[in-house]
This record gives sequence, structure tokens and C-alpha cells, in this order.
Amino acid sequence: MAVVRNIFISILLISCARSVTRVNPDQQIDLSGRWNDSDSRTVAQKMITELLSSDKFKDYAKALNKKPAIIVGLVRNKTSEHIDADNYIKKIEMAIYNSNIADLVESDSFRDKLRQERAEQQDFASSGTASKWGKEEGANLMLFGEMTSETDVYNKKRVVNYVTTLFLTDIETNKRVWYGQEEIKKFIKD
Repeated sequence: MAVVRNIFISILLISCARSVTRVNPDQQIDLSGRWNDSDSRTVAQKMITELLSSDKFKDYAKALNKKPAIIVGLVRNKTSEHIDADNYIKKIEMAIYNSNIADLVESDSFRDKLRQERAEQQDFASSGTASKWGKEEGANLMLFGEMTSETDVYNKKRVVNYVTTLFLTDIETNKRVWYGQEEIKKFIKD
């Protein structure tokens, strides 16, 4: 009896075992219909490509006579879903950094950490190797925006339209240099 019970438990455990398969990170997998990593990557890349190739950005860079320095500010999540805005912001920063068309300046939280390190170096590092004050690159432009969504539901069907709007603004003049919007619409049947 105990042997049969042990065999039954073993079969039950094996049949309920979880299967994990590694996939290419670029592969689009949409399980829930909610915003996911593929959406973040796609929207970030499209929007930054559009920004950096826009005539207004090119005119701004030409008038500046150098590569503009951009800081990525807050991208506010105004959807009803939990979306990791920091992850999305990092994808935007990576696209800017890899573009070689603009320089990327650290965000406020990272700048604070760098400044703390620089301050500690003044006390603990040799004078020849300590980083100097007053050498930071100031940003010319700040990129910020918001994510919204609209949902339409009927019976067991749902349509969710995600809208990401980004604004690129001259820090000195508050003049908007670029305004972009990207949408992703998903149809979900339960």
C-alpha cells in the first residue's frame, strides 16, 4: 500500500512539475495582454529614433554647434497597470547613449551618488587622483513624459490602447524642442 501511494505521489509531482525554457530576450511573448518588456523596448527604440531624426532636433543641435546633452527625467505611469517606469527609462537612456547623436547626462539620483563619491575622494584619495569639482557636463535638454492607457471591454473581449508621450525641452529656455507619441493597441480574448 505504501509503495503504491509513493508511486502515485511521485507521478503526481512529476506531472505538476514546472517547465522552463530559455528564449531569446528579443522574442516577443505576450501572456497577459498587459504592457511588457517587448512593448517597452519597441516604444523606446521607435521614439528615440524618431526624436533623433526629427528636423527640430537636428536644427537644435546645429544651432548648438555640438552634440546636445540629454537628461532623461520622469516618465509618469498614468495607466491602471503597474509598469516599471525605471526599466522603461533605462531602455530610453540606452537608445540615446547608443545613438552617438546626443550625449547622455546622469539622472538626479545617480548624480547625487557621484557627488557623494567626489566629496569622499577629497578626504580619502590622493590629490593627484581625486576627481575635481565643477567639471560636470550640464544637460541642454530634458526628456520626460507620461504613459496612459484606454481600455474597452465587452463580454470576454478587451482592447487596451497604450499611449506613450514624450517631451524634449530646452532646460535653459523651457522651449519644447520635440514632442512625440507612440501607441500600442492590444486585443485580448479570454
